[in-house]
Amino acid sequence: MLPASMPIWKVDTNAEKNEAPALAGAYLLPHLVDELTTVKHTQMNDAIEKLYTENNCQIWLVKFAPFRTSWTDIVRRGTFTMRGVRNRQARNNLAAMKIDDLVLYYHSQQELAVVGIMKVTKEAYTDPTSSDPQWLTCDFSPVLTLKKPVTLAEIKEIPELAELPLVKQPRLAVMPVTKEENEALFKYQPTATQ
Repeated sequence: MLPASMPIWKVDTNAEKNEAPALAGAYLLPHLVDELTTVKHTQMNDAIEKLYTENNCQIWLVKFAPFRTSWTDIVRRGTFTMRGVRNRQARNNLAAMKIDDLVLYYHSQQELAVVGIMKVTKEAYTDPTSSDPQWLTCDFSPVLTLKKPVTLAEIKEIPELAELPLVKQPRLAVMPVTKEENEALFKYQPTATQ
């Protein structure tokens, strides 16, 4: 569960800016940037760091091709299940995820950028797309859309991210992100005013 001290707001589907009823499942943290809202906020990393610290959660990054499931699809549905992971290291990372861990969503194969942040809503269970019970999946829900996606090219330019599995193991689909890597990743995320 999110800590009581970190309230969330549900997208108002009746508001002029949020006409699409399909966005009803998207939740926004009040201190984070999102093009769907004008909520005041601090720098994105400060808010993520606060949630990370208060919730004592791990941060992960998952890669998925947007032509299979895009960030827009996830926001519209309000949920995402990562299926088809057939790498042991990625499977072990899925198995280590806990409820409310934060997950950076990365568009692979196209765009090549972190585009949003999710949270784990269901811990690892057998992937229904496989007859082999060793392969796992988790369920996620969207938390926010990044105002400015963080591209792979930008990530490769940040010295603190040289050891990030996204850079070192480009074929790995599920990976942990350290506190220091998270800080470096969002260091230059733009801020906005109400």
